[in-house]
Amino acid sequence: MRSHVALLDKVNYYIYQRKGKQIRPMFIFLSAKMCGGVTDATYIGASLVELLHTATLVHDDVVDDAYERRGFFSINALWKNKIAVLVGDYFLSKGLLLALDTQNYHLLHITSDAVKKMSEGELLQMEKARRLDIDESIYFEIIKNKTASLIAAACEVGAASATNNQEIIEKMRLIGEHIGIAFQIKDDLFDYGEADIGKPRGIDIKERKMTLPLIYTLNNCTYKEKKWIINIVKNKNEDRKEVNTLIKFIHDKGGIKYTEEKMHEYKLRAFEIIKTIEESPAKTSLIDLVNYITERNY
Repeated sequence: MRSHVALLDKVNYYIYQRKGKQIRPMFIFLSAKMCGGVTDATYIGASLVELLHTATLVHDDVVDDAYERRGFFSINALWKNKIAVLVGDYFLSKGLLLALDTQNYHLLHITSDAVKKMSEGELLQMEKARRLDIDESIYFEIIKNKTASLIAAACEVGAASATNNQEIIEKMRLIGEHIGIAFQIKDDLFDYGEADIGKPRGIDIKERKMTLPLIYTLNNCTYKEKKWIINIVKNKNEDRKEVNTLIKFIHDKGGIKYTEEKMHEYKLRAFEIIKTIEESPAKTSLIDLVNYITERNY
C-alpha cells in the first residue's frame, strides 16, 4: 500500500491506525475453513474485500457529510472531500489490481457484483428519502444491497477460494446475506439506543433515512400521529428535542421490539443453513461471530 506520494502515505497510515473490527475478512477465513481449507486465494480474497470495504467507507463519509468514523475524525473532515474521494479510489484500485495481478478473476467478479449492489442500495435509499414513501419490502431491498451484499460476497469469496462446488458456494453466499441483513438491522437499532457508538443517536432521522423502527411505527399509528412523525422527519430533523421525542414515541409504539424480532428472524435463517454444514471448529466460530454481531453494543 506504500506510495511515492507522501500525502497518500500519511492518509493511509491514519486509516490503518483506526481500522475497524475487520469482520468481513473473518467471514472469508471461516467460510474457507468450512469448505475445505484456507488457500493463497483466501488471503487475496480477504485483502480484496477489506480494501473495497475501506474504499466504500471513505466515500460514504463524503456522501453523508460525516465528520466522524468510529469515534475519530473522518478522512474528509481532516483532508476535505477531494482528497477523501481520491483516497477511496486508490483503495478501490489497489483491491482490483490485487485480484488481477494474482489472476483471481472469479473473486473479482463476486466482489465487483457486490459493489454494484451497494451503489444501487444507497441510491435507492436516497431516492426514497426525498419522498418518504418507503415500505418494509423496499427497506429490506435497500439493506440487502447496501450492506448484506458485501457480507454475502465475503462468505462466497471464502467458499470459492476453497472449493469449486457451486452448491456449497451458493449456500455460503446465502448465509452471508442473512447475516448481513441482521447486521444492518442491528446498526439501525443503534440509532434509537443509548449506547456510545461513536456518533450521536437520531442521525438516521436527521438524514431522513426510513429504517425499520420508523417504518413500523408509521404503519401502526393514527393518521394524526403519522402526520406529526412526517413533519418531524421532513422539517424538524435538526431539532434535537423533537427528534428525541420521536425516538421515545417509536419505543412506546413497539418499533424497537418489532425490529429486534426481525433481526433475530434473519439470524435464525442463517443458523438453519449453517446447521446443514459438517461440524468443525470454524462452524462453531462462525456461529459465535453471528451471535456477536447481533448482541454487540457498538
